[in-house]
Amino acid sequence: MSLRLSTVILPYRRWNEGSRAAWERAEDLGFHTAYTYDHLSWRSFRDGPWFGAVPTLTAAAAVTERMRLGTLVTSPNFRHPVTLAKELITLDDISGGRVTLGIGAGGTGFDATALGQEPWTPRERAERFGEFVPLLDRLLTEDSVSYEGDFYAAHEARNIPGCVQRPRLPFAVAATGPRGLRLAARYGQAWVTTGDPRLYENGTPEQSVQAIRGQAEKLADACAELGRDVGELDKILLTGFTPDRGRPLESLDAFVDFAGRHAELGFTEIVIHWPLPDSDFAVDPKVFERIAMEAPAQLR
Repeated sequence: MSLRLSTVILPYRRWNEGSRAAWERAEDLGFHTAYTYDHLSWRSFRDGPWFGAVPTLTAAAAVTERMRLGTLVTSPNFRHPVTLAKELITLDDISGGRVTLGIGAGGTGFDATALGQEPWTPRERAERFGEFVPLLDRLLTEDSVSYEGDFYAAHEARNIPGCVQRPRLPFAVAATGPRGLRLAARYGQAWVTTGDPRLYENGTPEQSVQAIRGQAEKLADACAELGRDVGELDKILLTGFTPDRGRPLESLDAFVDFAGRHAELGFTEIVIHWPLPDSDFAVDPKVFERIAMEAPAQLR
């Protein structure tokens, strides 16, 4: 399988002041998927413009035709499975079946307290995620769902006519711990990682590759426990959070080398951030476009 190249476009600009143009250009450049972050606010953008993921993806669906669209990632921090399912079915319909749901357990950022709740512990995030994903799976595949859990409930929640994609739109499950990897193995059509965050500050690219290899091996073990072939799952690397940081986007050759090393680990999709001036994702737009247009052919 050829290594696919995708991008993530942060929703920090008004639609008619650069955002729409970026989504249209992403399709022109041939990206497999264009994702966006699903946050209420994020890091240094907290006091600046930041727009909602689902409306942004709906608008992107209306101005693109071929490219897949998705979140990296949605989490339970401020989402409920019942309302999220309705929005996803609608988005899948509007896009003509081009949506992938990147989904993770969430973290401790601004989203974690925006609804007035206390931040959840890592254990509670894992427990909520373990209930969130199976319920969302049911809501997207069954016409009517009733459920009473420890964290979520649904009472005759109806989702007719369901997704365009059958049996539902694909889940790309972000996970590195054992419970999350089991969810990816059971419910995922893809697995997502950003690498090992403990290596970001002081690790080396070589250590990062080893850590990611270990994550992939644990995913394979989780699949084996369920009797599933790990080869059935796409494996997605969201770049920018390994010790390499922005260096892979400094040149076409640097990116091909970086992507090739991860393709050897079994990755089927590499995601790069759309150029974002004055940020960790600042990159020469000309180099970025050259990577988008030329790298996939070199990685086949």
